[in-house]
Amino acid sequence: MTTNQNYITPEGFKRLQDELNHLIRKERPELVKVISWAAGNGDRSENGDYIYGKKRLRQIDSRIKYLLTTIEDANIIYPNENLDKTKIFFGAHVKLFDEDIGKELLVRIVGADEISHEPGFISWNSPLARVLSGKSVDEVIQVDVPTGTKTYSILGIDY
Repeated sequence: MTTNQNYITPEGFKRLQDELNHLIRKERPELVKVISWAAGNGDRSENGDYIYGKKRLRQIDSRIKYLLTTIEDANIIYPNENLDKTKIFFGAHVKLFDEDIGKELLVRIVGADEISHEPGFISWNSPLARVLSGKSVDEVIQVDVPTGTKTYSILGIDY
């Protein structure tokens, strides 16, 4: 996988589509009604509803444009029945043990547009995901981080 690809899980793709549909079908039309009402109230220069509404409309339109481009360019990675599920690949849920602090953590390797949706989601092109790729349970990995090197043990893999 090259880093300029827009890989995404089917769940992440659906979330982006749902957000786009919500913005286009619900939020934007309701805001346009408020702006139209506010514009009809006279002087727009001191009309808070109008000023805020126009600003929010620009934000929504910008997000819609971003979502349209992202969805169009998305490369959805579906789980493959022939995938070796004993190894870590895109979409895997991975249970790790952080050797440095003695705690378990659960991460899922997802597309860059998905990492802000759920805690524990990491981008497939992050340093941790790149080191995890192709590894199996019981392997110990080391990841270079800004503060040094972190050591993890792989406890489990699930798709």
